[in-house]
Amino acid sequence: MMARPDRSSLDAPGRTSTRQRPTSRDRFGRFTEWVARAMGTPAFLGILTLFCAAWLGWNTLMPESVRFDDAALGFTALTLMLSLQASYAAPLILLAQNRQDDRDRVQIEQDRQRAERNLADTEYLAREIVALRMALEERNAQTVTRDVLRQELRALLADLDDETDGDDRPDTRTGPITTRPRR
Repeated sequence: MMARPDRSSLDAPGRTSTRQRPTSRDRFGRFTEWVARAMGTPAFLGILTLFCAAWLGWNTLMPESVRFDDAALGFTALTLMLSLQASYAAPLILLAQNRQDDRDRVQIEQDRQRAERNLADTEYLAREIVALRMALEERNAQTVTRDVLRQELRALLADLDDETDGDDRPDTRTGPITTRPRR
């Protein structure tokens, strides 16, 4: 009989679940948000109004033998029911607001980081545009300088041609310069 490997050790792979269950805190948080959303609707107010009207109607209009809350005592049970509902609703709404505040904080931080990245990208692009403009200006300046240099070279070649007109040596080079300077 073979012994089963110990699955509790860290050197053996354990069962992995493809679906993770939400934590009970997260589940409760979603519940509080659902309660807060539900209590803030006109439907909830309508249902609560109908409930109170039915309660008051039943305990006022029905025979005394079937009434369960006495109007003479100020509908004590109804008051207790509404107080119980309010005592649970207020903390649940506050918990939902806290969760919303946490989400808002995370969203604000993400927006701030996004804004920083956008600013950095904009600054980088601005530097690149400046570099391109400078390169274009330099290129344009070089074009003018090249033209000036060409004119100067032509003038120097013309001077050299004038000086070497009396030279008897043959020119062995090919190209635009046909004379060789004396040494």
